Amino acid sequence: DMYIEKDFLILGSGVAGLTFALKASQLGSVAIITKGELEESTTRYAQGGIASVMTDDDSFELHTEDTLEAGRGLCRADVVRIICREGPACVRELIGLGAEFTRIHGEDYHLSREGGHSRDRILHANDLTGKEIERTLIEAVISKDNIEIFPHHMLIDFITRARLDTKVEPGSARDEALGLYALNVTSNQVETFVGKITLLATGGAGKVYLYTSNPDVATGDGIAAAHRAGARIANMEYIQFPPTCLYHPQAKSVLITETVRGEGGILRLKDGSTFMENHHSLGCLAPRDIVARAIDYEMKKSGDDCVYLDTTHIEGYRTRERFPNIYQTCLQFGFDMEREPVPVVPAAHYTCGGVVVDPDGQTNIRNLFASGEVCYSGLHGANRLASNSLLEGLVLSRRAVAKAVSLLKKEHVTLSAAHDIPAWNSGSAVDSDESVVVSHNWDEIRRLMWNYVGIVRSDKRLYRAERRIQLLLDEIKEYYWNFTITKDTLELRNIALTAQLIIQGALKRKESRGLHFTLDYPRLDDENWKKDTVLQDTTRRLITQPSSRTTPHE
Repeated sequence: DMYIEKDFLILGSGVAGLTFALKASQLGSVAIITKGELEESTTRYAQGGIASVMTDDDSFELHTEDTLEAGRGLCRADVVRIICREGPACVRELIGLGAEFTRIHGEDYHLSREGGHSRDRILHANDLTGKEIERTLIEAVISKDNIEIFPHHMLIDFITRARLDTKVEPGSARDEALGLYALNVTSNQVETFVGKITLLATGGAGKVYLYTSNPDVATGDGIAAAHRAGARIANMEYIQFPPTCLYHPQAKSVLITETVRGEGGILRLKDGSTFMENHHSLGCLAPRDIVARAIDYEMKKSGDDCVYLDTTHIEGYRTRERFPNIYQTCLQFGFDMEREPVPVVPAAHYTCGGVVVDPDGQTNIRNLFASGEVCYSGLHGANRLASNSLLEGLVLSRRAVAKAVSLLKKEHVTLSAAHDIPAWNSGSAVDSDESVVVSHNWDEIRRLMWNYVGIVRSDKRLYRAERRIQLLLDEIKEYYWNFTITKDTLELRNIALTAQLIIQGALKRKESRGLHFTLDYPRLDDENWKKDTVLQDTTRRLITQPSSRTTPHE
C-alpha cells in the first residue's frame, strides 16, 4: 500500500491551495493533492477580479464597510478588517510573481466597480482574472523542488486522532488531523497521506444544483469530509446565485460577470420590457441577491425559461474590449452581444458558508486548516461582496502558513510513524455493475435542490427536500459500503451530504437575511438570528468498511 509522508498536505489547487503551497515550500515538504488536472479549479473561472484597496481615494475602512453591508450583520468585523487590510500586500506579491492585470494605456491599473462597492477597486485581467492568477501561481509552484503534485487524486476521508482512538471525541480539543485517504483516480487505488499540517482548499459546491457556473469538480468534497470528521460547518444555507448565467442547453457553466451590468447592461423580459425598477431603487445595479430573486420571481410568474441581458446600446468596442472572453463565448453559442440581448438565468455560483475557521484559517480540529471557498471565516456573512473571494483565499492561506509554522515550533509535531495509521481496508466490496444508480441519484439531487432549495424557499419545499435527501443518503450509504469506491460514488456521497447540510441550515434559520430568502419568514429577525447557523456531526463513523456484509452500516 502507498504511504506518502510530507510536512504539509494541501487539498485543492486553486488560489488558496497554491498560495499556501508556495509559502509552505520554504519551510518543509509539500504535497498538493488535486482532483483533476493542476489547472482545474474554480479560481480559473473567476472573471470579475480581485477587490483590493489600490488608490488614495479608497481606504480599508470603506472596503470593510462595503463588505459588512453586503454581509447583512453576519460578518465577523475583525476578520473583515484583517482581510481588507492585508489584501493589497498579497496582491502586490502576486504582481511580483508575474501576474499581469489590465492597465490603462500601459500605465495605472484599470480598476472596475461592481455592485456593492463604493469605489473602483477591482483589479482584473480583462475578464479572465482567475486564469491569470492561476497561471502565475502554477508557474511558481512547478519551479519548486520540494512540492510534489498529485493530480487526479480525490480526498476520501481525513484520518484524525478520534478515528484511531475511541476515547477521543471527534472535533474536540484532543482531536487532531494526522493525514487522509485519497483515491488515485487513474489507478483506482486508495493511497494514504500522512502529514503534520493539512490545508483544506477544495472550493465550493455548485454542482449540488442543476444550474451552476462552477466547473464539474465543485462537488462539496472538502465540506463533506470535514463534516464527517467532526469539523464545525456554518451558514450552508447561504448559496450565492448570480443572476446572469448564459442560458443555453450546451453552455454548461458560462457566467456573465456582474461587471456587464456595471458597464450599463440592462435586464429585460422576453417582450423587451424592463422589470428591475419594480424590485429595487438601484434597478439593474441592485445587490445581486435582489437581482437573482427578481429574475426568479419574473420567470416563475411568466413561465419563461430565462430573461435577457441587453448590451446592444453600449458602444461596440466597450463590450468587445472590456469582455473579450464573454463576448467570444456568447458568439460560439450563436449570440452576438452587440446586436441582440443574451438569454440569462440565475445559477449556483458561490458557497458562502463552509468549514468554520478562525482568522488564521484554523478549524476546530488541530493541525487542520481551511482557506478559500471551502471555509467560513466570517468574511462573507450572509452575502459575499463581489470579487472578495480570491482575496479571502490569498490572505487566509498566507496567515494559515504563518500560524502552522508557529504551531510546529511550539508543539514539535513529529510525523506519527506511518505504522500507527491503518491502510485503507476495502473489506468485501465488489465492483459495481450498476452505474445507473449513481447517475440517477446525481440528477435527482441536483433537480431537487434547484426546485426546493433554490433562490426562494419555503418550509414546505424544504421539508420535502429533507425527506428525499435522507432516503437518497441511505441508498448511497448502502451502495458505498458494498461496492468498490470510484470517483463517481465518492462525488455522489459528497453532494448528497452537502445538500443535506444546505437543507438543514435553511430549515434552521427562521428568517430571511441576505442570500437566504424564505416565504414563511420574509423578515429579518436580528433578535433571534443575528448569528451563524452551526452544524456539527460528532457521531462516530467507521473509517474503513465493515469486515462483513452483516455488520450494521456505520
